[in-house]
Amino acid sequence: MRALGRVVSWALPVAAVLAAALVLVPSLLGYQRYVITSGSMTGTIDRGSLIFDKVVPASSLKVGDIITYTPPASSGVNEPVTHRIVWAGHDRLGRPAFHTKGDFNPAPDPWKFVLERPTQAREAFHIPYVGFALAALTDRHLRILIIGLPALLIALAVMAKLWQDAGEDLRRERELTRMEASS
Repeated sequence: MRALGRVVSWALPVAAVLAAALVLVPSLLGYQRYVITSGSMTGTIDRGSLIFDKVVPASSLKVGDIITYTPPASSGVNEPVTHRIVWAGHDRLGRPAFHTKGDFNPAPDPWKFVLERPTQAREAFHIPYVGFALAALTDRHLRILIIGLPALLIALAVMAKLWQDAGEDLRRERELTRMEASS
């Protein structure tokens, strides 16, 4: 049982550091991260994947690139979408214009759009299913459990050690009392 306790006490902090590094290091290197919440890219980037995008010049985007963008207001979609560029060109004013499609969707998105900024987030890499863990952390109760459970286990371990030490002290006192009584 103690061996299991030692392994757990060593493995949990290592896992926490690795998880923090997985989330923080790419951000420090200039990557943006998103959790894929729909199945529109299934087969390429599955639902629950954690995607890392690198900001690139909009002029460098081409057909086949996967980008994360907010669709035009007229689309009715208010959250960022990660889809593949299926058409790249220019609008009447010469600005870069695009048409996208989710790889799993049967048809392209019903809108074409212009990028207002000179840069755009393009997919660099993704890690399947890790996004589920990050998305779960948005739940307040789960965060409390993740913080509270280790704290409770540490408190219980400290109390058990104190109890054990108190028992040993009591045994020593009884032993000394017996030794004094027998002399």
